[in-house]
Amino acid sequence: MKKKRRPRFWVGMGALAIVVILVVAVIFNLPKPQQVSDSSFDLTTFADGVYQGVCHNGLVSVSVEVDVRGHAITAVRILEHRNGMGKPAEVIVDTVVSSQSVEVDAVSGATMSSGTILKAIENALK
Repeated sequence: MKKKRRPRFWVGMGALAIVVILVVAVIFNLPKPQQVSDSSFDLTTFADGVYQGVCHNGLVSVSVEVDVRGHAITAVRILEHRNGMGKPAEVIVDTVVSSQSVEVDAVSGATMSSGTILKAIENALK
């Protein structure tokens, strides 16, 4: 004799299908992340001062201050970094200061946060 499937099984399958559809809809409707452009900035044109920049990339949001002294980036401070697991990306500011550029490699495992931090720095220097 064949075993009857219980209605709970079908209710569970329907709920699972709805969750899958919602996850797919959210993924495909996320805004395209802002990326660092290929254009570099000429620090010789910057007056000494503190420049602020922000970048919002869906789930990651960053606000920074960039200190420019003597036509060089002397410090980058992260004022706000809303992230999931991207906290390790915050070390990228040291690389930016040492290379004097936002065209640096992302921190492995924190690519989205790295890109968002770099874009916020670039926005500060635009």
